[in-house]
Amino acid sequence: MLFNSYVFLFLFLPVTWGLFRLASRFRATGAALSALLAASLVFYSYWNPPFVLLILFSTAFNYALGRIIERRASADQGGRAALYLGVGVNLALIAYFKYANFLMANLALLCGRAWVPRDIFLPLGISFFTFQALSYTIDVYKGKMHVERNFISFTLFVSFFPQLVAGPIERATNLLDQFKKEQHFSSERLLEGSKLIIWGLFKKVVIADRLAAYVEQIYASPEVFGGSTLFLATFFFAFQIYCDFSGYSDIAIGSAHILGFRLMQNFNLPYLAKSVRDFWHRWHISLSTWFADYVYKPLGGNRVSTGRWMFNIMAVYFVSGLWHGANWTFIIWGGIFGVLYILEFLGDKLLKSARLDVAFYKSKLIHPFRVAVIFLAVLVSWVFFRADNTGDAWHIITHMFTGWDRMPYLGSSAFETVLGFALILLLYAIQILQYRGVASIYMGPTMVPRSLRWAGYALLLVMIAMFGVSSEQFIYFQF
Repeated sequence: MLFNSYVFLFLFLPVTWGLFRLASRFRATGAALSALLAASLVFYSYWNPPFVLLILFSTAFNYALGRIIERRASADQGGRAALYLGVGVNLALIAYFKYANFLMANLALLCGRAWVPRDIFLPLGISFFTFQALSYTIDVYKGKMHVERNFISFTLFVSFFPQLVAGPIERATNLLDQFKKEQHFSSERLLEGSKLIIWGLFKKVVIADRLAAYVEQIYASPEVFGGSTLFLATFFFAFQIYCDFSGYSDIAIGSAHILGFRLMQNFNLPYLAKSVRDFWHRWHISLSTWFADYVYKPLGGNRVSTGRWMFNIMAVYFVSGLWHGANWTFIIWGGIFGVLYILEFLGDKLLKSARLDVAFYKSKLIHPFRVAVIFLAVLVSWVFFRADNTGDAWHIITHMFTGWDRMPYLGSSAFETVLGFALILLLYAIQILQYRGVASIYMGPTMVPRSLRWAGYALLLVMIAMFGVSSEQFIYFQF
């Protein structure tokens, strides 16, 4: 069930909200959570019912493992073996469904043999709900939280429909605690959540899906087009993937907010970042912090020698790239960010050791230049993320900055392409206002008068109705 479908917006979400509110009104917390759990399983089974069993297995396994770890810890026997079992089984699920063909194909290539890919269906959102369940097991082992004894609450934590298939990847310490609180209806909560859903829909169906048609056409045959066209397609993809994924996150967060639950912010104006590190503090925040807490810190973080720290950084970014997909293009994409991160760190260190005046470097005057440089670096990295293979990616990167003597190809509809570019400018203008604190981010405070806010959301609804493009998927569903 897609967030941008009529079934979700006008049937599933209102019915779920109504049932949940009805149960909460009679202070039947167990019944309310059961209703949400049933809705979440229906939501997931809409795509492929048999894979609901996979979620239930992941839930039951991690629930039981948490209990085992708790008992062993209380008996002073430790729970390391149980933790290793949990990590192994959870990662094995992802490895089989997501990477089996990739690993066997590369192994066959090394051995000089042919490999016929097996027909393995990738369960929707497996990387998201598996990481979420795994974080619970690790947190219980580390003593960061008490084991959850209510199986319904824990199952809902793993399968909560707003963030089930594409995040944000929530922590048990945040979401499980909210499930235990009695929920009360709030018109303000309903309004704020609805506004976030509208904003997410606008980014998804008006901007992302419009840009997708042009990007698909160019990236399908990159060798046919000149540099200016390749650059424009890559520029469009940068905003396509941002509006697609952040739009999904906004709808997810807004849907949860309507029900009374607060999910973590997943995006914070990433294309206004002034450094590589700043970009990853703003892009897919739930995944970045997950890798920081459960991969980077266990490897030693920055409490090690410089050489080992570099290894830790590269390991995290390579794993992050692999997490996004079983393709060398994603691994290279992750490696690019790892190298950029290290070069940025070494550059800052060199400036400090040389005792150069960095006041100018950090001044407001140079800030737009730094943002532009980071955006350009991110833009180049997106080529590997979007290209079908490394050959296409290399061709695009080596040609996108040449051959600008001709106007770029405007696609099958010049009007749609120009409109897409105009919408990007509109989005950027709005985000500059958000960056400066004039407009709100993630239901935050705003300086915009109430009348203008209402007019703005009304305009968004009109644009969704007039310029919305139907799409059958979100980009991050494949991860």
